Amino acid sequence: MERILILDFGSQYTMLIARRIREMNVYCDIVPFNKIPAISPDVKGIVLSGSPSSVRAENAPQPDLSGVPASLPILGICYGAQWLAWKGGGVVAATGGREYGRAILSVKDGQDPLMKEVAPESQVWMSHGDTITSLPESYKVIASTAQVDNAAFRIEGKPIWGIQFHAEVHHSEYGKQILRNFVLGICGCAGNWTPASFIESTVASLKEQIGSDKVVLGLSGGVDSSVAALLLHKAIGSQLHCIFVDSGLLRKDEFTTVLASYKGMGLNVKGVDASARFLGNLAGITDPEAKRKSIGKDFVEVFNAEAEKIEDVRWLAQGTIYPDVIESSAVPGASATIKSHHNVGGLPKDMKLKIVEPLRLLFKDEVRRVGAALGLDPEILGRHPFPGPGLGIRVLGEVTAEKVAILQEADKIFIDALKRWNLYDEVWQAGTILLPIKSVGVMGDERTYEYTIALRAVTSVDGMTADWVRLPYDFLSEVSDKIVRGVKGVNRVVYDICSKPPATIEWE
Repeated sequence: MERILILDFGSQYTMLIARRIREMNVYCDIVPFNKIPAISPDVKGIVLSGSPSSVRAENAPQPDLSGVPASLPILGICYGAQWLAWKGGGVVAATGGREYGRAILSVKDGQDPLMKEVAPESQVWMSHGDTITSLPESYKVIASTAQVDNAAFRIEGKPIWGIQFHAEVHHSEYGKQILRNFVLGICGCAGNWTPASFIESTVASLKEQIGSDKVVLGLSGGVDSSVAALLLHKAIGSQLHCIFVDSGLLRKDEFTTVLASYKGMGLNVKGVDASARFLGNLAGITDPEAKRKSIGKDFVEVFNAEAEKIEDVRWLAQGTIYPDVIESSAVPGASATIKSHHNVGGLPKDMKLKIVEPLRLLFKDEVRRVGAALGLDPEILGRHPFPGPGLGIRVLGEVTAEKVAILQEADKIFIDALKRWNLYDEVWQAGTILLPIKSVGVMGDERTYEYTIALRAVTSVDGMTADWVRLPYDFLSEVSDKIVRGVKGVNRVVYDICSKPPATIEWE
């Protein structure tokens, strides 16, 4: 499988570079700059990402490219370009202020393969504090802006290019074309990495990896675990044993409806009702991380107890996807833990099962495309992402059975209305949050003092960033009215209009 290798120097845009390359049906890997793997024949090119660091700093990231063949194409983006210039003897200097935002790129050499079919002048996006003020003699300028003379260059006689702008972001008008020129043109990738080819290669790999062993998988009702289950089922059939745990924190009636859907797909699934245990252990806990850890601990223990009942099981399957893998191996110091992830960590240290992760190469939208190709039930395929800890992190403060029941009723009204108004598919994720405060209201002639429900609906591609959805006022009015009238214990509804960042999608 041909691939592009992206060396990560800690840029916020590194994952976006990967997404742009994947959109060309070319597989790519993101690896830390200091953990470059041996360059195998399937690697067709290397991209050096941006970075918040300066190449002039003592502790600046310094990749060792001595193992990279001289014939392998390289593209440096922002910091990557500055490092190439600096390493070659050029001058990289501080600009006296960050160059951030839109600029007009003027192509100086339209015959250069990186600038093929790029307009003579177009908008690009700058985001850097240093600038290449002088290039080495063997470096040739191929594009400039009013403020940056050396906006793009090539090392003459070598397949190495550098650009000081971010071609991967939407604001760079011909950014996708420049990346296509590098990946499909200069690197010669065929662009044949499709859902069908992924399924074929993954199923063959799973058969070889697992053999005649048994595999256990925890289903959640979401897209990731469901697609992982179908891939494994296609590869090993009845050797796969699925466990669907009811934590008591699922949406209303979700346990029975999703369990029925799985059995309709021919999967070998066992449903386990452990709601009393989960809710009991959450009593008195108000800290969000403590709640997540309690829920995660209970899930692992319930799951392990059920897995031990399966004779001779050897493998544990997980629905881990590529963003989880990247975040768990990020450049040191480049990111901080915002909240614990339900797919990373939480496994017992003495666990004897081997791990298999069929989706670890895919982004969320790619998982959906693979699911569609596998014939996954549209109800599950189109289902909004749902947090691993479930409604436990949508009930702010202490979680009780009474609060969960209130939230389930409000949530059902909200989600059903989105579907009825044909808005569900326009929203990436939606849900309700029960706030730990009560407010005064009036119902009939009586004074009330009851809970507040917050509605949350966002658009996103993979959850890394998100924007709030501008839902119609009439829709919000209808939902608010139905919740207040139909859910006992609620007398007020508000709508969350914060994007990510600065807010997260979930409240806890």
